[in-house]
Amino acid sequence: MASKKREVQLQTVINSQSLWDEMLQNKGLTVIDVYQAWCGPCKAMQTLFRKLKNELNEDEILHFAVAEADSIVTLQSFRDKCEPVFLFSLNGKIIAKIQGANAPLVNKKVISLVNEEKKIAAGEMVRPQYHEILLADSDSEDAGDAQYESAEEQYSIAIIKPDAVRKALEIKENITNAGFVIATEDKTVLTEEQVRDFYSAMEDQPDFEEFLSFMTTGLSYVLVISHGSKEQESWEELQPESEPKEPSEDQPEVEAKPPPRVTRKKWDSLQEYLERQHVSQFCDVEEDVTNVSKFMDIFFPDFKKMKGMKLEKTLALLRPDLFQERTDEVLNIIENEGFKILMQRQVVLSEEEAKTLCKEYENEDYYGKLIENMTRGPSLALVLLRGNGLQHWKQLLGPRTVEEANEHFPQSLCAQFATESLPVNQLYGSDSSETAEREIQHFFPPQNTLAVIKPHVTREQREEILRSIKENGFDLTQVKEMLLTQERADKIYSKITGKDFYKDVLEMLSEGPSLVMAMTKWNAVAEWRRLMGPTDPEEARLLSPDSIRAQFGISTLKNAVHGSSTAYDAFECIGRLFEESVPQIPEKN
Repeated sequence: MASKKREVQLQTVINSQSLWDEMLQNKGLTVIDVYQAWCGPCKAMQTLFRKLKNELNEDEILHFAVAEADSIVTLQSFRDKCEPVFLFSLNGKIIAKIQGANAPLVNKKVISLVNEEKKIAAGEMVRPQYHEILLADSDSEDAGDAQYESAEEQYSIAIIKPDAVRKALEIKENITNAGFVIATEDKTVLTEEQVRDFYSAMEDQPDFEEFLSFMTTGLSYVLVISHGSKEQESWEELQPESEPKEPSEDQPEVEAKPPPRVTRKKWDSLQEYLERQHVSQFCDVEEDVTNVSKFMDIFFPDFKKMKGMKLEKTLALLRPDLFQERTDEVLNIIENEGFKILMQRQVVLSEEEAKTLCKEYENEDYYGKLIENMTRGPSLALVLLRGNGLQHWKQLLGPRTVEEANEHFPQSLCAQFATESLPVNQLYGSDSSETAEREIQHFFPPQNTLAVIKPHVTREQREEILRSIKENGFDLTQVKEMLLTQERADKIYSKITGKDFYKDVLEMLSEGPSLVMAMTKWNAVAEWRRLMGPTDPEEARLLSPDSIRAQFGISTLKNAVHGSSTAYDAFECIGRLFEESVPQIPEKN
């Protein structure tokens, strides 16, 4: 607990049931940040708490604490939940709860309760009768004062098979239209072990090995599908709205009743629904509670830990002065705050780009100087990923100006990394998911590349290579296992078909099927070539020991993988092999 000692002055650390019981003896209001041991307290809210403590100056009335749910029996219902939760204890009773790092709502709640306590102490009002929240039964999403209600959510696991991936969007729309919710999904090439586990009931069938090969040589979608809570009220069949009747002349006019609520049927079984929709042959479902839990751990090992925490991407930008002087410090904070850096690049902004990113300052006297500063040297653009990433990054950044940050949020990145050159925040973050998507597409435009896993690679090695591809941020868009005949090989190796050694390449490719893939990522061609490593595996083991060829290559000919050398070559090869067009033709280099 050494890392939490710095918080004691502002927030009392509660990490046992006895300390929790002791905290309940506090007079006045105690705001409690309930956290999981693996992720720690919500640092982003500490600046707000410090501001409230300083401005309200009510040490006898207002207290702050952090409570570790894992070690306190009373808080067991908050375990295995990732979203921040703030409880409000008033004279020993938990009377309110707010989910999420919602600073404005927390601020409003604290000020309201403290003002009430001051009026009560002055005899200006009678103490309200608050409804006490019973934590043992808590699992509600309500962010107000209402008591929690226990509701266990039901899930299914569904696999959209390789021959139905093109229908995936239609199948998913069918699922959501029926009232189910797709909690998370992954597009992947299943491993042999995953297929054997999921389809264990049919393993004794004579054609299972053929089915296994089919399921492990193409893309599949794996979905976690929520049915809602067990206690959720069942919906009725869809009913047409009834037209309100006009009162007759000899009848008194009565208050019109609203038409019956139009609802859809709430399906208990996803399998039954898919069969009714005639798509069950494309999508296999597991609904047994025990098996679903097991397969969640297999396909989505972090799902239970991250439940309730929406993974979000955001664009982050270090302005030129900060990028030149203190980049490492910023990157360390980003890592410590739980962000994953998916992509990064240096970029010299055009005047138009700078004006777009600095639009909030356009009415300030220093706007012209800011645009000049933003375009005179490289900035560092980053794509960050984290649970509730957009909100968390904006809270870390703090206000738009250094003056406001120094006055109200001294712990914010704006205050920490202020420079003398300009009175603005030296870091930028997207203000919405739509803006983030648009900005990421702009600064990190996706590119296609072709990748081939060669025949000599074992199935186990292939699975490791696919795992590495996924971990490095590539999106597999098309996958096909095929024997690369000379006709097909000529489409991939068109630049060397006239070379003397090409016959050796053809002989190597004829030894068995290759896995051919179309992959998408920003700067995909160069990134894939970097991940592959040098052509000669011996050289790769010296210069790039973590590369694919260093790990799985045997010789220059049998070096495990192949990749396109340019974006144009990738476009040509993907079009020839998959007979599908690529969205945008790159310029030929």
